[in-house]
Amino acid sequence: MLQTVGDWLWWERLWLPKNVSWSDLEDSEDRVYAKASHLYAVLPCAFCLLFVRYLFERYLATPLANAWGINDRVRLKAEPNHVLENFFCCRTRAPSQADVRSLCKKTSLPESKVHIWFRRRRNQERPGLRKRFCEASWRCVFYFFAFVYGVVALYDKPWLYNLREVWAGFPKQSMLPSQYWYYLLEMGFYLSLLFSLTIDVKRKDFKEQVIHHIATLTLLSFSWISNYIRIGTLVMVVHDSADILLEGAKVINYAKWNQTANVVFVVFTALFLLTRLVIFPFWLIHCTWVYPLELFPPFFGYYFFNVMLCVLQLLHIYWAVLILRMLYKSLFSKLEGDDRSDEDEDDCDSPEERNHKLSHKNGSGARDRANGH
Repeated sequence: MLQTVGDWLWWERLWLPKNVSWSDLEDSEDRVYAKASHLYAVLPCAFCLLFVRYLFERYLATPLANAWGINDRVRLKAEPNHVLENFFCCRTRAPSQADVRSLCKKTSLPESKVHIWFRRRRNQERPGLRKRFCEASWRCVFYFFAFVYGVVALYDKPWLYNLREVWAGFPKQSMLPSQYWYYLLEMGFYLSLLFSLTIDVKRKDFKEQVIHHIATLTLLSFSWISNYIRIGTLVMVVHDSADILLEGAKVINYAKWNQTANVVFVVFTALFLLTRLVIFPFWLIHCTWVYPLELFPPFFGYYFFNVMLCVLQLLHIYWAVLILRMLYKSLFSKLEGDDRSDEDEDDCDSPEERNHKLSHKNGSGARDRANGH
């Protein structure tokens, strides 16, 4: 049975054009081809990147947050209550009005107190500003170095300037060491993001993030095995270019340099729209849809690769809407870091909360004046 599954999985018509077999992609003295076995290195690479991220956030990002005065918001903890805690953990974090009335009867608390308890309890689960700063800093640094590496690996390649060269000699295109390390780095990074999704800041587009990471890893894995490496490197460098500015704008905004953050975000928006809604669909997807048909008839891999690119394009359109909404906020109101993030809720109808925040603010102001700030 395993042999049958293996034969079906590696059936040449799934991965390669007609009249091309795996034997045609055997290594020789002057050519080395990409193989599925190379992808085993992605898993240890992902764990290495998680370790590097830990060191970066602890020894670089955290001291930088301290130097820039980036502190978590003061939160009041929810008072211990077994009934409410059990409902929060086992049922829902946001009870309906009917649930609130039922809980009031069980706890003998007024509705306002129950609402306030759930707000505070939800806020306890949300990550602080320093955690968001550290995550954004790590992603910004990674995207920067990945983009620089991609540019260095591609600047002298003919397919960067003439997309028809992407398919010259396909699929018998020798793998370059720079392509191997670029793929390993990118795939290890996205796999590490999948591993850390449960502990990272949870955003409103969590499901879209999962789809994006899985689609990216699937696309890169398939492109590697099918030797779509040239177009794969172009897709990666196009994506990394805009992500640097997005994460950079967040980092700057968390540091309260609001005007600079707004400028960076405007530039990011223009670059995102150019790369994701113009270059990606009208250059890269066009390159994978049209040019291959001039050389070989379509096969399963041709359709699969293009469908996965279209999935990414749909996500780009979704995120473009969010980004334009964030741009509007950054220009006409205060940009709050990331429109996709789960933000703290205010206990607006709680006098106790307002008095606590007011006293903390006054205390901070007195300390600042005493320190000469």
